[in-house]
Amino acid sequence: MSPNAPARPAPAVHATTRSGVLTGYLLRAGTAAALIIDAAVHWRDAPFYDVTGQALSQGHLFRIQAAVAIVVAVAVLVWPRRLVWVIAFLVAASAVGAVVLYTYVNVGSLAGLPNMYEPSWGPPGKLLSAVAEGAGALFALGGLAWTIHRGRRG
Repeated sequence: MSPNAPARPAPAVHATTRSGVLTGYLLRAGTAAALIIDAAVHWRDAPFYDVTGQALSQGHLFRIQAAVAIVVAVAVLVWPRRLVWVIAFLVAASAVGAVVLYTYVNVGSLAGLPNMYEPSWGPPGKLLSAVAEGAGALFALGGLAWTIHRGRRG
């Protein structure tokens, strides 16, 4: 190349790669944060729903949901693969689906599950948890789409 030749512009690949990596980090952080909010609310509220004499109370289900949400949040942060994004979506979407269902429909006891009907958004943390679960489901879907897109590009 001669000293008088025009300089070639830098390829745009680096900018795209950086923004793609940033997108991945933001999706991971958003999903994990939503799942952690969900876990914190469920863990904090579990004692209010404990019923003695039941093999599986709503309090037990809340603790299970909290534990699963924390495990999946860590998995999304550490190992953001398609399977993990699908699991994160299922955890968040099933939680928001359950809270909306049991707020508006009295399902009753079903297959060994306690009757969790609670026709109000008033209990502390219920609305916050529902919003976080819905956001977590959307972030997880975004993370899945991002992972699939990156896999097709590479």
